[in-house]
Amino acid sequence: MPVLFSALLPPDDVVEQVATALGDPGDGLRWEPPERWHVTLAYYGHDDVGTRAAWLADRLAGRAAVDVRLEKAATFPGVLWLTVAGAELTPLAHAAGADAEARPYTAHLTLARFPREEPGPAARWTERLARFTSRRWTAGEVALMTSEREPGGPRYRVARAFELDRA
Repeated sequence: MPVLFSALLPPDDVVEQVATALGDPGDGLRWEPPERWHVTLAYYGHDDVGTRAAWLADRLAGRAAVDVRLEKAATFPGVLWLTVAGAELTPLAHAAGADAEARPYTAHLTLARFPREEPGPAARWTERLARFTSRRWTAGEVALMTSEREPGGPRYRVARAFELDRA
């Protein structure tokens, strides 16, 4: 069984806006390539795609699209990320299963990873991206993603997509 998670995928122009803000990031951090950028709603681990898709379809039925935007950088231990703002984002994540996690949901888009004992390079990026704000977009779809290990890092694929109401 594949590893599954649900996510919002930023539109191409927002991905380009982030890439432009980063410029040539250089060395010091292990940067996530733009094709892997996403906002995780909930992580499911190893699971059956069909079973999880049916469960998720039921949980997302009638849910409204959400307005979101990417903002300033922050860090978790070992992770540099962008904040994701959106009033209805946390309720959507909880509907997708984030409420089953032991820790509170924190909407974010992972940019890079670094050794926990060497946060210096990431601190420079939080300063550099302190005023970053992407355009606001309406996320009208939740993706059920698969994650497969490959030599260059994980490969994410959309297994199913669930439309959110745009009323």
